[in-house]
Amino acid sequence: MEEQRAIAQSVPAKPAFIASPVGRMKKRSFEWMSVVPFIAFFILWEIFSRTNESMSFFNPIFLPAPSEIARDGWELAKTGLIMDSIVSSTRRIVAGFIVGTAAAIALGVLMSRFKYLEMCVSPILNLTGPIPALALLPLFIIWFGIGEFPKVLLIAWTTFVPMLVYTMDGLRSVNSLLIRSATSLGASQRQIFTRVILPSAIPNILVGAQIGLGLAFSSLIVSEMMGAPNGLGYIIVDARNYFKISNMFVAIVLIGLEYSLFSYFLKLIERRVMSWRKGGIREALEK
Repeated sequence: MEEQRAIAQSVPAKPAFIASPVGRMKKRSFEWMSVVPFIAFFILWEIFSRTNESMSFFNPIFLPAPSEIARDGWELAKTGLIMDSIVSSTRRIVAGFIVGTAAAIALGVLMSRFKYLEMCVSPILNLTGPIPALALLPLFIIWFGIGEFPKVLLIAWTTFVPMLVYTMDGLRSVNSLLIRSATSLGASQRQIFTRVILPSAIPNILVGAQIGLGLAFSSLIVSEMMGAPNGLGYIIVDARNYFKISNMFVAIVLIGLEYSLFSYFLKLIERRVMSWRKGGIREALEK
């Protein structure tokens, strides 16, 4: 009996799941399929615009074809305006998003630990949170001048509000039984926070990051449309002043592509951090 037990222990355990080559190929093909809607969208846009030019449903200048937008975008890229605007907008969105996210998580942790702090801060956030970025930007310009600081501050503020709400919700949803169990096993406060509380709150924090990212891009364009010498929002304002509809669409398409890239990056982080999470109801129905 002891010999059989020793042999059984010496045999390596079979992994619970090994991805087959066919499964990996299906996963890669599914990832590539996510590009198809983008291509189909621009193809249909091109067809509709060309049809409108011949049928004249409305003025073709109001909706240029993607091929025309790409041509005008290439002309703008030769001047260096496209690259300069992308770099400036990316720098602002990254700085504001990081500052807003870090401040929201830090304040959320403090508010979850200290009840009186939450009682003092929550009414102020309920009062100022719904104020749109377009209403705050003129005040920020008056207070801090025309420069990078008011733009980054506006982006940070619009990111901060939803991130704080979702962070607080994630911290409140932590199972108290897990915290008590870790305490009874002798875990320190730091270990409880890093091993129990933070992993349980991460799903809500990532959802808040996705929502905050969309609001951050909205405030970015608003800030660049008022008192900015460069940026994607500046291209829209400049094209509006000279009635260059095609240049407006160049900036709009670039904004959408940049947001999609940032959103995809957040989803990659979510997959890496939450690799234990399964497909939920979709996976259950497929099986």
